[in-house]
Amino acid sequence: MIEKRILEEVVTEQHQELLDMASARLCSRKEENQIDLESTMAQCVIGVRRSGKSTLCYSMLRSRKVKFAYVNFDDERLEALKTEDLNPMLEVLYKIYGDFKYLFIDEIQNIKGWYLFVNRLLRTKMHIIITGSNANLLSGELATHLTGRHDEIELYPFSFRDFCTAKNVDATTLTTKNEAFRRDAFDQYLKQGGFPELLHRKNKTGYVNTLVENILKRDIEQRHKIKYSRAFEQLAQHLLNIAPATIVSKDLANLLKIKSSHTVDNYINYLMEAYLLVELRRYSTKSKNRLYDKKVYPIDVALMDGREDAFSGENLGFRLESLVYIELLRRNRPLEQDIYYFKNSNGYEADFVVCKGNKVLEIYQVSYDISSEKTFNREVRGLLTTSRETRCDKLFLITDFQRDTLLKEGKTIKIIPAYEWMLGERED
Repeated sequence: MIEKRILEEVVTEQHQELLDMASARLCSRKEENQIDLESTMAQCVIGVRRSGKSTLCYSMLRSRKVKFAYVNFDDERLEALKTEDLNPMLEVLYKIYGDFKYLFIDEIQNIKGWYLFVNRLLRTKMHIIITGSNANLLSGELATHLTGRHDEIELYPFSFRDFCTAKNVDATTLTTKNEAFRRDAFDQYLKQGGFPELLHRKNKTGYVNTLVENILKRDIEQRHKIKYSRAFEQLAQHLLNIAPATIVSKDLANLLKIKSSHTVDNYINYLMEAYLLVELRRYSTKSKNRLYDKKVYPIDVALMDGREDAFSGENLGFRLESLVYIELLRRNRPLEQDIYYFKNSNGYEADFVVCKGNKVLEIYQVSYDISSEKTFNREVRGLLTTSRETRCDKLFLITDFQRDTLLKEGKTIKIIPAYEWMLGERED
């Protein structure tokens, strides 16, 4: 067991960190509204490392003025912590914070058997707020051991609206000056991405390198006891270099000399569990067809070229497509709506199809520059074909700066600048 003196030292220092944050200006994010403080179920905020999960929870607790205790298990002094240390930890928390009914626990997936501790506290009517950086460990173990006694809130890096808030850019006023400022902010967002700390870092490559290395080595390799770590890391770096891309496991296995395509599939699942990558399945009304031709996207565009040896060009089209996909996930996952890409046997494609159950709600194409007639016609044909085959007439073309409404074959296509769409569609 860890000495109680060490537990008290850690909790005291973390308490002081919270006190130091008390006067800080924090970026309020819409995901705060998904956390139900009155719920008897654990409120579980999950997402990639450094996406702002801890700050989000602290901001929400501070704004609602509830008394809470806090512990962060992502501390090297707690690496040897075991389940039997959790009750002494609780005792220390009461000593430092006094009586409390709300407990905020950071990165709890680091502790084996943590769910037993949480389950016990829930039975005492304690309100629990949890953060973690591994989707499978958290949602999987919660579902298994807490029998559904949890609410899951996914947090991604900053949305463009969050980015504007953090940079004090007016996101609503319709003046020429503010519109210019928003466009400039979006150009920065498109290249820099949404990791909150990157707004204040000069050495952005060093930050992204360290982030990716920590996720690969600490969150994946150690936890899954990956034997061939070099091959795994090569696969991870390669996928981040080429994303967005369609995955062919057999080809990846041959390229990286990995013995089995099954091993490649496992490695990719680990990367998605840790939120480095997100997948996009092909639209089909047949379940078996949705199992093939998956695409992967980076969780943030900073991962595409912000690493050493990425050797990635400034592909603004791929960057914009990735940003739009993550924004669609932000908007639709809380509504229990699914997103796919469309491609028919004749090669006509649409980047994103939003569905509720078996009903298609919206269809999106993303193209940074549609000034070329060939590009424009290709994107429109893809939308119209997808519309006919899915019986959906809500069509969007997201681009860098063009704005228009197009009537084609009796269907209306709304062409919207990306910076405007990401802040919420403007009504003209």
